[in-house]
Amino acid sequence: MENQEIAQVFREIATILELKGDNPFRIRAYQKAAQNIESLTENLSDLVKRNSLENISGIGKDLAAKIKEIIETGRLRKYEKLKKSLPSGLIEMLNIPGLGPKTVKLIYESLKIKTIKSLEKAAQKGKLRNLPGIQQKTEENIIKGIAILKEGRARIALYDALEIGDIFIEALKKLKEIKIIEPAGSLRRKKETVKDIDILAISSDPKKVMDTFTTVPKVKEIIACGHTKSSILSNENIQVDLRVVEKESFGAALLYFTGSKNFNISLRQHAIRNGYKINEYGVFKTGKKNERRVAGKTEEEIFNLFGMDPIPPVLREDRGEISKALKHNLPKLIEIGDIKGDFHVHSSYSDGENTVEQLAMASREKGYHYLGVCDHSQSLKIAGGLDKATLTKKISEIKNLNKKFKKIRLLCGAEVDILSDGSLDYPDSILKELDLVIAAIHTGFKQSRKQLTSRIISAIKNKLVHVIAHPTGRLFGVREAYDIDFDQILSACGDYDVALELNAFAQRIDLNDINCMKAKEKKVKIAIGTDSHSLKGLSLMKLGVWTSQRGWLEKNDILNTMQTTQLLSWLSKKR
Repeated sequence: MENQEIAQVFREIATILELKGDNPFRIRAYQKAAQNIESLTENLSDLVKRNSLENISGIGKDLAAKIKEIIETGRLRKYEKLKKSLPSGLIEMLNIPGLGPKTVKLIYESLKIKTIKSLEKAAQKGKLRNLPGIQQKTEENIIKGIAILKEGRARIALYDALEIGDIFIEALKKLKEIKIIEPAGSLRRKKETVKDIDILAISSDPKKVMDTFTTVPKVKEIIACGHTKSSILSNENIQVDLRVVEKESFGAALLYFTGSKNFNISLRQHAIRNGYKINEYGVFKTGKKNERRVAGKTEEEIFNLFGMDPIPPVLREDRGEISKALKHNLPKLIEIGDIKGDFHVHSSYSDGENTVEQLAMASREKGYHYLGVCDHSQSLKIAGGLDKATLTKKISEIKNLNKKFKKIRLLCGAEVDILSDGSLDYPDSILKELDLVIAAIHTGFKQSRKQLTSRIISAIKNKLVHVIAHPTGRLFGVREAYDIDFDQILSACGDYDVALELNAFAQRIDLNDINCMKAKEKKVKIAIGTDSHSLKGLSLMKLGVWTSQRGWLEKNDILNTMQTTQLLSWLSKKR
């Protein structure tokens, strides 16, 4: 079994134990083990052969034995026994945002409800509100949570879609019959969520391509298999479509199947106004007697024909990009190479997997000039928030490491909780000792719009705060964004020169592209942070860059593009 699958077994064990009201330390041990396994760069089976499982952080003798059992037998008896001890539907209910194990257990024991479908019906009929601790508002939140869960299953996060798409594309690239192969659709436009995956190819032997495509191990079900188009359902229940098109039409097909729908409509209207017809087969000059194809081999050929600059896929959302391209005035989007550092990573001081030194070395290898090590503040105990003494120790270590590392500057930071009354989790006397302060909400999500907005604005007004982390609080498939007045927050950021984070963690992508555009309009700076808890997480920076591109952001909009001296000057203004 793959590392991810074993990690998932441990996560589900933790979930079942949580439902049964087991020891919280044992639950946390399984959760931590799952997180550590996911961060490994080496296969667990190789570690078993070397008898090195206990070298993994958080893996002791007991968990090592369980990993070995899974690898050697393909199953774990304890896991199977635990699954039988509760209705499977109860575990599913825990995926509903805001619904915890105590409430699920209460609903099951009181009303014998054991499926999400039954729970939704009961909530809609008002049958839950008479249970202890459940009010009408709780019932409404459960209904909303189920809707979020359904939406989350209808679409998947970009990061997951990229992994699935890459498996199919890489398998097909090995064929000598493949001349060109590219993703299309929302995956190519790098939308934050993807409903299905489109792939286009040119090939001298479409049948062989289709045979290979439909037999990739990731295929769960073949929906359709034709000579030039096939559709499958992946193991994750995501539809993947493959089309083999003619060489002369590849550019037109790629343009058409990349979308968006509204972009295609606007481009088609522009073509018609200029005496052309455009479709997936090419661009045709229309006349009274006949039509002739004048472009379609490449996208660039089509854009050149229309007298416009090539429009990057990330901008094709019909937000004025066609007009800008015609005027040769498209934004100069940032690239991954423009990024000089990451503003938000967690170390082993809180809930991260790696030491500060390991993070520094990995970031230096990426060519970064600086790195913001921002561990949780003291109130967030579940994430190992740092008390004052531990923070002082961290500050001292980073000062020493900065003397050791000459090519990268470590910024000693903190992800400081914005408490319910708007105050911060550390006093100003401590915040002054930090290079970087990012403030964030982690509790009280259900407060009113006015309260939540006020809390964030209160943090913005603190002269020592540099960045507001994951500003809208949304977690894809888990919870919607907070109910906040984003325009008020933008205005406050502009007034107090505070940046907003574009959190590139795969489940967040917060800010989204629309809010990035709003921030740009208000001249509010954006700080991209991966919120990574492992070395592997540092690679999520690309998600932040793609989202910033979709938000039309340029180098001067983003703090991460600053040189070290320029950044330090900006940070010091808050002191």
